[in-house]
Amino acid sequence: MTGRKLHPATLAAQALGWTDAATGAVIMPIHTATTFIRDPDNQYRRGRSYARADNPTYDQPEQLLTALEGGAGSLLFPSGMAAATAIFGSLPPGSHIVAPRVMYWALRRWLGEASLTAEFVDATSLDAIAAATQKGRTKLVWIETPANPLWSVTDIAGAAEIAHRAGALLAVDSTVATPILTRPIELGADLVMHSATKYLNGHSDVMAGTVTAARDDEAWRRIVGARSSGGAILGGFEAYLLLRGMRTLPLRVERACRSAEKIAAALAANPRVAEVLYPGLPNHPNHAVAARQMQGGFGGMMSIRVKGGEKAAIATAAHVELWKRATSLGGVESLIEHRASVEGPGTPVPPDLLRMSVGCEDPGDLLADIEQALDQAA
Repeated sequence: MTGRKLHPATLAAQALGWTDAATGAVIMPIHTATTFIRDPDNQYRRGRSYARADNPTYDQPEQLLTALEGGAGSLLFPSGMAAATAIFGSLPPGSHIVAPRVMYWALRRWLGEASLTAEFVDATSLDAIAAATQKGRTKLVWIETPANPLWSVTDIAGAAEIAHRAGALLAVDSTVATPILTRPIELGADLVMHSATKYLNGHSDVMAGTVTAARDDEAWRRIVGARSSGGAILGGFEAYLLLRGMRTLPLRVERACRSAEKIAAALAANPRVAEVLYPGLPNHPNHAVAARQMQGGFGGMMSIRVKGGEKAAIATAAHVELWKRATSLGGVESLIEHRASVEGPGTPVPPDLLRMSVGCEDPGDLLADIEQALDQAA
């Protein structure tokens, strides 16, 4: 593409402008080969030997994500959990890490069972992060912002400064913000992870994960080597579908942000709602931080706490017609879920909370549907 700096919407829509040199096709082919020819002198001058590390179908989505994040390189994984655990797996056994109390539940549960020393803190407080981070001992500070499912926001630049002062890396789960709203590397992050199953793909038909590095350094090369040797790879067709989804990422994120803002504001005034958790609302405790590091919107994720407690929340979810009662988030269809039931004992999620992923439907239709469900549940 042109040497001129292009807007993320242009980079995404054209997928960096790549075309197939052999045919002129504007969509790159899916490569299903598992192995590649050696040169007569036994070398691999084409740069590929075996598909576990060298599938050509990875090239375009990885490079597009690298461009969107402003990083040095990206890797695809078969799930968000595979991407996250690859980062933690690159650390020495027993490493001390700092992580949020509020974060994706499956990863928090995994951290509790891993051969790492995990200390969970209130990640909205830089003082709490600093108090837990130990110079020379802490190897990684992990943050998720906005954090699932309370949508609390962490100051990325402040967390990066704390981590680096202690000699640790900062990794950011930026699944909800996406590179359209937040670019953690520009704020000092060393690694950015996405559950690409969510917004990057956006169509609820691909399970994938990604990691992007700020630098091509030793830490990054350990992750690259671990993916190849460990076999945590994505299929070629899934890589193709992921790229297809990323081409509409800016459009979908913009639509979700605008709709979520309207729905959150309306529900904040609904007498059957005790609280709306959405960083775009001025009364959200982390609104100022979100406004500083989220450019162009506050995301499509929100949660509501229903008056009447757990029973009323579950009944509300039972009466929706447009919102789909399903797990996951970030797709074109809007989803609703009673998270405490999913996470089970030990969850920090209030029992009256419903998590809502706002999709691409008409916001008026979505609002009317959740309001009638609240009325029926009362």
